[in-house]
Amino acid sequence: MCAVERNVAIVAGPGVQMLDVSGPLDVFAEANVQAGWRVYRIEIVSTETGAIETSSGARLLADRTIFEADAGPLDTLLVAGSPEAPHRRPTAALLAWLRRTAPTARRFGSVCTGAFALAEAGLLDGRRITTHWAAADALARRYPAVRVEPDAIQVRDGPVRTAAGVTAGLDLAVALVEEDLGRALAQRVAAQLVMFFKRPGGQMQFSRSGAVEPSGRAVLQEVQRWIAAAPAEDHSVARLADRAGLSARHFARLFRSEVGMTPADWVEAARVAAARRYLEAEGLPPKQVAARTGFANPDTLRRAFMRHVGITPAEFRRRNGGG
Repeated sequence: MCAVERNVAIVAGPGVQMLDVSGPLDVFAEANVQAGWRVYRIEIVSTETGAIETSSGARLLADRTIFEADAGPLDTLLVAGSPEAPHRRPTAALLAWLRRTAPTARRFGSVCTGAFALAEAGLLDGRRITTHWAAADALARRYPAVRVEPDAIQVRDGPVRTAAGVTAGLDLAVALVEEDLGRALAQRVAAQLVMFFKRPGGQMQFSRSGAVEPSGRAVLQEVQRWIAAAPAEDHSVARLADRAGLSARHFARLFRSEVGMTPADWVEAARVAAARRYLEAEGLPPKQVAARTGFANPDTLRRAFMRHVGITPAEFRRRNGGG
């Protein structure tokens, strides 16, 4: 393996989530330790002059700003996220710098909501990416040319590497180390940092409910709220259409067009969301949960839960204090 030092830049701006920066930084630093030489030369690049006030209130000192000359060709460029990123447009200076710099790096990407800056710069068009689960819908709506995968912990698409929310930045950095230095060394890095080498399940297991928000015209939203309030009811297309005052065929077509999924898929998502609440808040066993949420049996619940959450109901219950 050629001993070439790799320049890694992590871009951070006002209100940045500290862990979006420090997580990947620690992974790359530990990779240097495990390799026995400085594989990664890491720098924090600020979007403005002066110390960066993070979302926690702590202040972060960058190595340089986007207004200064690059230290050398970048191997890896990562944009860190912040809680405000979905609500605040990037500055013109940052967008210009990203458009100029990212395409020259061997790979570039983001941690958490850092994806918003890359998307605004047009660098994610046509790419599969991920971001924090709570911001995934907003990003997909604002940038329809970007293919958002809301449950993924990390996504690799060509030169683009993106991570889900906050701690997923560690997962992404470990994956980058594996690409560069091999599985064995990356596993040692993960072990030293007391983290999964490959995290089980997707990020939707951490969302507040996993529920799909009602959407579409008012009559469709009323039907969706009814499904969510009574998940164990009979929610066949015929019955839902009757509640909406539409023919079954017209209802199914309208629902798919305006909501973006079939009525059956929405019903399943609502039932899984209800199952999560029972498992988390009451610690009920899967058999009781299945009966209360409209699933025919625990096996049906398990399969649906795996599709939406990425882990089994029993594992979800165990992780969330249900015994």
